[in-house]
Amino acid sequence: MLHHGQVSAPTQTRPDVDTSPEGTDTTSDDTPKMFHYVKKNKIAESAIMGSMVVALCGEVFPVTKAAKPGSPVCPDCKKIYERMKG
Repeated sequence: MLHHGQVSAPTQTRPDVDTSPEGTDTTSDDTPKMFHYVKKNKIAESAIMGSMVVALCGEVFPVTKAAKPGSPVCPDCKKIYERMKG
């Protein structure tokens, strides 16, 4: 149960990096096949303004959906993120 002011996050908290959808490679039902790591401060801006974001792997796309738990993550982004936090 959520308390007032508490937000349910769709992804785990990561230092300055979060996942967001890869908007160009979608399935027939418009669900992104893969999610990428993107700097958190760029996600809201893209979602509101429609601006493009650059994922850790270099993929460029607008944020359209939030990743759900268990969503597939780009293996390149994942490798780069693991190196960043290590």
